[in-house]
Formats: sequence, C-alpha cells, structure tokens
Amino acid sequence: MTEARPEQRRVTISDPQVMRALAHPARLAIMEHLSSLEGGATATECAEIAGLSPSATSYHLRALAKFGLIEPAPSRGDARERVWRAFSPSYTVSAGPEAGSEARAAELALVEAHIARDAQRTRDWIRRAPEESAEWYEAAWLSDTLLLLTAEELAALNAAVHDLLAPYRRRVRVDPPAGARPVGVQYRAVPID
Repeated sequence: MTEARPEQRRVTISDPQVMRALAHPARLAIMEHLSSLEGGATATECAEIAGLSPSATSYHLRALAKFGLIEPAPSRGDARERVWRAFSPSYTVSAGPEAGSEARAAELALVEAHIARDAQRTRDWIRRAPEESAEWYEAAWLSDTLLLLTAEELAALNAAVHDLLAPYRRRVRVDPPAGARPVGVQYRAVPID
C-alpha cells in the first residue's frame, strides 16, 4: 500500500470572477505547481513552469492572490524573495445547478482550459512515446469506454476511482519509490445522448 499524507479540505470555486481569473493556461500551470508543493515557490520558479518571464509570472501570481487562490508563504530567509503558496492544495469548480448565464460561461471557460491542457499533455506523450523506455511505453494507457449506468452507479464509480487514485496524488504521497514521475490522469464520466 502507498503511504500518503492526509489531504487537506477541498475548496469549491463558484464565483464567476474567480473562475475567469483561473481560466488561463499559465495560471492553471502555476496553481497546479503551487498546489503540489509544501513550502511554495517564487515568481522565478513558477516562471519555469508557466513558460513565462518572471515579471509576467508575477502579474499572474498577483491576480491569483487577488482572488484568494494563493497567498504569501513564509520567507526562506531572503527578505527580497517573495514566496507564494496555494491557499488550498485542492479545489473543485462548480457554478451550481441554479447558476446564471455569467457563472455558466465562466465555468465553461475554466473547464475548457483544463480540457485543452489535458489534451495537450496527451498529444505531448504520443509525440515522445517512441523515445520512452519500454516500461513507460507499455504502462501508459489511453481508453475510451462507453458504460451503461444509473446516476447512483455513476456516483459510486466516481467515488471508487477517487479512492483508488487518492494515495498516489503528488501533493499527499510520502516517500515515492525511485523511478516515480508525475503522471497525468484525466478521468471524465459524463452522461451522453
């Protein structure tokens, strides 16, 4: 069994302004990075992840802070260095069933940004897969399966998948074995007509 730290409480984002602020590829990358770290990161460190200059990254960090998604972290000893951390290591986006058109549009923009990022990660894998070791090449898996479920069965399936993935989450995994590397898992289970 994989040892894991207890995961902190998940924050639900339902404010359209916050959703729009987060629906930017650089901000998604920054949030993902900060959410996976214990002590936080500087603009320069986040710039490498976001593929931007430190000054452009500082702008995005300030925007994320303005909406309460990140906060200043304790200094590492250099008073000139500003360290940021995620307010919560995990968040859910939900406009809610009664949301108006503005909230629905903001939610859609954020979900589309996530889907675009996930699709790009898959394309990047397919391009570099031939250069990967046989071990990683054979371990990767892409699947598209149609299921026939009730709403209750779908909820149970989602809970089971969540529980299966939980101990491997990067932000909670303690002492991963040698050779472990980040793996993107995109799981979607939505009714289709």
